[in-house]
Amino acid sequence: MFDYSPPQDLLKERTILVTGAGDGIGSIAARTFAAHGATVILLGRTIPKLEAVYDSIEEMGGAQPAIYPMNLEGASPHDYQEMADKLEQEFGSLEGLLHNAATLHMLSRIDDYDPQTWLQVMQTNLNAPFLLTQTCMPLLRKAQDASVLFTSDHVGRNGKAYWGAYGVSKFGIEGLMQILSDETRESSAIRVNSIAPGPTRTKLRAQAFPGEDPSSVKLADQIMPLYLWLMGPDSLGYTGHSVDAETEQSVTDKPG
Repeated sequence: MFDYSPPQDLLKERTILVTGAGDGIGSIAARTFAAHGATVILLGRTIPKLEAVYDSIEEMGGAQPAIYPMNLEGASPHDYQEMADKLEQEFGSLEGLLHNAATLHMLSRIDDYDPQTWLQVMQTNLNAPFLLTQTCMPLLRKAQDASVLFTSDHVGRNGKAYWGAYGVSKFGIEGLMQILSDETRESSAIRVNSIAPGPTRTKLRAQAFPGEDPSSVKLADQIMPLYLWLMGPDSLGYTGHSVDAETEQSVTDKPG
């Protein structure tokens, strides 16, 4: 795993929004960011799960987090703008944005893929990250430096049979990351990257591989040093990269 020992106050005085914060990698990332000083905004659709993450952050003495309930599948452009307006009123700026929420629904041949399911997956996995990022750009530009990090997947970099809308949505995420990075590279202090976690013990992984022994894949905690480096100021200037958590490809050429 990525060899990085971040200072305890790496993310102090930084506000970071995490989608899908109630479960899986999102919940671990939110706790990890808070443990390193960040004020974390927990965005998700299941309030009890968000409250559990909130309570765990408070119990460990982290900065008081915030909860923002939102169903990404059904949210409208107006909902995202309303959210951004509230965040500006409450926090003023945004130093980090982790897009982690995603849905799989089903594995199927393109021949048989249910069109309504396709639209639902695209709404959560691709349209939501676009709309959320777009409305948060003014807040990210107000920060001294900011990081936008998309959780991607290997099947979004190399097409694989049966992954359908999920795989296509992750290809879209890679394109969104590259375009946004190119647009912000010279005009702002915003860095934009994606990370493919690889096999990780999450509910989405269990849904895709129901016969797999969960103990055979890594815990989300094991990849958090990489998430911290990409989200924190030590990665300043590092943008436009599709990072692989398994091989650390393209992390090895980090500045300095």
